Amino acid sequence: MDVIKYALLCAALLCTGALQAQLTASTQDSIVIRSIYDEALGKGEGHENLHYLCKEIGARLSGSDELGEAIVWGESLLKTLNPDTVFKQPVMVPKWTRGDHESASFTSKGVTNRARITALGGSVGTNGTIQAKVIEVKQFEELEALGRAKIEGKIIFYNRPMDPLMINTGAAYGGAYDQRSKGATEAARYGAVGTLVRSLTHAQDTFPHTGAMNYLDDVIRIPAAAISTVDASALHNGLKNDPDLLFSMQLTCEAFEDVEQANVIAEIIGSEFPDEYILVGGHLDSWDIGEGAHDDGAGIVQSIEVLRILRALDYAPRHTIRVVLFVNEENGNNGGETYAKVAKENGQVHFAAIESDAGGFSPRGFNFEATDSAYAHYLTLAPVLEEYGVHMSRRGWSGVDIRPLKNDYVTLIGLIPDTQRYFDYHHSKRDVWENVNKRELELGAGAMTSLVYLLDQYRLGK
Repeated sequence: MDVIKYALLCAALLCTGALQAQLTASTQDSIVIRSIYDEALGKGEGHENLHYLCKEIGARLSGSDELGEAIVWGESLLKTLNPDTVFKQPVMVPKWTRGDHESASFTSKGVTNRARITALGGSVGTNGTIQAKVIEVKQFEELEALGRAKIEGKIIFYNRPMDPLMINTGAAYGGAYDQRSKGATEAARYGAVGTLVRSLTHAQDTFPHTGAMNYLDDVIRIPAAAISTVDASALHNGLKNDPDLLFSMQLTCEAFEDVEQANVIAEIIGSEFPDEYILVGGHLDSWDIGEGAHDDGAGIVQSIEVLRILRALDYAPRHTIRVVLFVNEENGNNGGETYAKVAKENGQVHFAAIESDAGGFSPRGFNFEATDSAYAHYLTLAPVLEEYGVHMSRRGWSGVDIRPLKNDYVTLIGLIPDTQRYFDYHHSKRDVWENVNKRELELGAGAMTSLVYLLDQYRLGK
């Protein structure tokens, strides 16, 4: 019997306990994890599934027809993998459209320069073209210092870049995020007529990066747009030469009543603990520019691959394994909130949940939001994954979709890929299938499936 056949036999027999007398735990784990990676790398279907999701369906903003198509696709694909159950969970989601026109330019000393912008998700439109002088700031405190007298009737230009000195790009993103999410509300308090936000990316490019923003009810809603980093730099230089330059922009975005869509859920029922869940998932929705390949088509197809690999290896889990394709992460997280609410109402016990939502790059490890005992237990098992490049284990943010499940005992885990290039693509037209590497995507699926196996076998946190 060759090594691969032996590994498959080990995986198939694992839950019967037949191997316990023959193998040490570490040897047994190594054999099974090797078989998982063999399946992920040798027979992986994730990259081709991602191609269909990106090229045949495309961008999938909540409330759109395209997300509706993706829900049907996800349900159909999961059914082909022979889970015990597949079902849809209704979710009310916002419906917002970008419209058919976005344009901007600024005129300095008689010279007009084009600026590449895109509306932030949830922004109101401009109702024609607005033209105004521009005030550049980096922090909200500057608005207070300037006061209404200087800001009223102007466009506020937030030009705080992601910190290039931070190695953790997610932390750099978090440090710049508030100007996008709250910038319009804060500027409106002082009478601004619109806002521009430097795109949240380390890249110097001409692609504006969109993302969610929020209004508070106590201020007038003003238009908000992202401006590409190249054009942000040009505008900055223009203001130095001509502080009175005029900026013009037009946005035709519009909000509608919420609509019903759905999370898609598939299960393999556990043999010993059927009422305890290990969840693995990502979000099916994306922004409406690009194809949502890294964010989060990659996480979706990796999660589906977990189910496919377990079935291919005839692995019988001890706990119920749930694959969840969440909706509406990008502009509201209604999918994650609804899932957690229903789980609580039904008394469902999740002792672990894993999310992939940081791109389809080479996996490096996992972020844990867990009890001290669960995290310490994982650290004793982590070396078995080091030869696959999964060497980084740390406490940190797990994921937007699974975070509503947080309580005193659940272990929440986020896949950590190499994210140095993630924000080059994030929320932009560059987030397309061609920019996802097949092998890196498959390695991520192997890492996630291996973690599900370890969680299932060792009941981390229990």
